[in-house]
Amino acid sequence: MNLRTSHSSELDANNVARFQSVLLEWFVTNGREFAWRREDAPHYNQILAELMLQRTRAATVQYHIEWILEAYPTWEAILCAGPEKLGRDFRPLGLWKRRATSLTALATEMLARGGSFPDKRDELLALPAIGQYMANAILLITKGLPLPLLDVNMARVLERYFGFERTRVDIRSDSILQRNANHALDTLNPKKLNWAILDLGALVCKQGNPVCDSCPLATHCATRGSF
Repeated sequence: MNLRTSHSSELDANNVARFQSVLLEWFVTNGREFAWRREDAPHYNQILAELMLQRTRAATVQYHIEWILEAYPTWEAILCAGPEKLGRDFRPLGLWKRRATSLTALATEMLARGGSFPDKRDELLALPAIGQYMANAILLITKGLPLPLLDVNMARVLERYFGFERTRVDIRSDSILQRNANHALDTLNPKKLNWAILDLGALVCKQGNPVCDSCPLATHCATRGSF
């Protein structure tokens, strides 16, 4: 039986509210603790962590984050290091050798801007190393805007629970997924809800072997039992 809804469907408001409430409650006792999630974590620390989290496991970033922040506490420190040293130092995180140039370019831009990111999304997207995910992350961190940290793990949780199918492989260009993710994150506590969704995807709603019996959303999940 096909449990999926049509591509054109809108998310039910009551179901969205239930999704938000249940996950925020679950997160209180089940959420993962990371250095960049602390209440007193500076915006720079949070944003640098998000940059490192691109295609890198959160546990790996957590393992290296302390010494990285000691070595690179400011944009100026990143710029002074240069791309070659950055590539060597960030090698344990993967892919950083080829990203080092763009990170150096971002540090150059940030120093020119006095350390402040633009408030507008289109201006953020024009910066080096800033794509759709990072633009959302920066606006979420610096402005508290209810935007999704939409990656493949969050996409999987949303698709399974709400029962819709994406129309494109690339989540960045899937209008249905993007719209539904924004709807799901329309809350007064978007940062913690983002973390809750990501943690559920990592710990419970896994790609290959979801632990449905332990899922707080199981009762109303559109695809439970279809794996």
